[in-house]
Amino acid sequence: MNEIRLRDALTPLLNKFPAVERPGRHVHFKTKLAWTVGILVLFFALGNVPLFGLSPESMDLFGRWRAIFAGARFSLTALGIMPIVDASIVLQLLVGAGIIKLNLSDPKDQAFYQNIQKLLVVVFAAFISLTYVVGFYKPDPGIASLLGVSLQFISLMLFIQVFIGGMFIYFMDEVVSKWGIGSGVSLFIIAGVSQQVITGLISPIHVGGWAVGVIPEWIQIVTELPPYEILAGGIIFLFQHHMIALIATIVVFFTVVYLESTRVEIPLAHAIARGARGKFPIKILYASVLPMILVRALQASIQGFGRMLAEHGITIFGTYDKYGIAVSGMVYYLNPIYSPLDWFPGLMSAPHAGWQIATRLGVDLSFMVIGGAIFALFWINTTGMGAKDVAAQIHRSGMQIPGHRRSPATIERMMEGYIPKIAIMGGAILGVLCVLSNMFGTLGRASGTGLLLAVSIAYRLYEDVASEQMMEMFPAMRRFFGGG
Repeated sequence: MNEIRLRDALTPLLNKFPAVERPGRHVHFKTKLAWTVGILVLFFALGNVPLFGLSPESMDLFGRWRAIFAGARFSLTALGIMPIVDASIVLQLLVGAGIIKLNLSDPKDQAFYQNIQKLLVVVFAAFISLTYVVGFYKPDPGIASLLGVSLQFISLMLFIQVFIGGMFIYFMDEVVSKWGIGSGVSLFIIAGVSQQVITGLISPIHVGGWAVGVIPEWIQIVTELPPYEILAGGIIFLFQHHMIALIATIVVFFTVVYLESTRVEIPLAHAIARGARGKFPIKILYASVLPMILVRALQASIQGFGRMLAEHGITIFGTYDKYGIAVSGMVYYLNPIYSPLDWFPGLMSAPHAGWQIATRLGVDLSFMVIGGAIFALFWINTTGMGAKDVAAQIHRSGMQIPGHRRSPATIERMMEGYIPKIAIMGGAILGVLCVLSNMFGTLGRASGTGLLLAVSIAYRLYEDVASEQMMEMFPAMRRFFGGG
């Protein structure tokens, strides 16, 4: 009763929060495509607008996580999708644990859930912006002197810029979700990761004497170095010159495509139209790879908190080097393996004992496997993909499982035997893949998690586009699925 009164009290206030209106009619495929491309162009444009008043001595809080959280460092998109992801984590945990009791199949509870999420996005955008400014984004004394203002005023300007940029990304995500194809979060991730991978593959720019892209780099190696020198370098040479990263990227790509196409199919038959049969596919990656963002966001938040404390001289949880990478204490063991430089002897900048590296690997693997399974389960239950929601959807469509009574409860019991178990298994498999791909490296340092996300999102985006085109060709199909 208290929860209902609280919801009734908060709803009028939350409804006043600015929001992107849902289209009142069917949006044509070409219009959706135009909105999606337009938002993508705007996202890249904002990423090229630098923050005014920022000192060159500033550090990027989520530098190693850029591929996952999107955005460009030291720009208006510095926050990336982090506030949206953090809001999703907190809300899913509260709903999943039953602290906030909502029936997400009820439209009123769905609306309340979305409104609470908006509020949390604002809170996290403000909190992370403050974290940036307090610990990592330094005001430029030269600009402060030129304008005749204090450094604190420049810091305030930086906070406002980062916060507004974060809210821009939130509303851009809303536009894509309601007027475009897929979601803005997915679009921003695939855009950032694709840019990094393409750069790591073909960029001719030279850094440290070698081309950044692996193709021009190896053309340079073959033409400039004698074969015996390449062979003498062994596995370390292949790691240093990104050949292992290229192989790992190809393996991850085909592995994710294979997993996306692997599914268990539940046979269905129409209750009235005899002979009308179908199948309900449950993919191995049923919960998609997006729950992996939630796990990595939790790890990133732990590291961000530890770095902020270390910046202020509090090293009880461990210490960081000048690049902001954990090198000792609890934060070292909780810091994920990001590349071969973190574990392979001969490549590590700060060597550690074998047992320390093994412990860190074990913690990262456990975190990703257990966290991936838990968040995958929460994800399907809060996005209408759970057994109960699927059963209701199948029942409304007039279908039933052959040999079973036609009732939502019967279908739900059948789905309970598949959906949660497959979601947990898929989350655990992705957790292992994320750690392994990070261990061997990826092109452009997109990270294993970023690459998994990009490939899976691209595959599903292809399916969404194909579905949209099919519904444009057959309007009756659109009406059947509730598309208007």
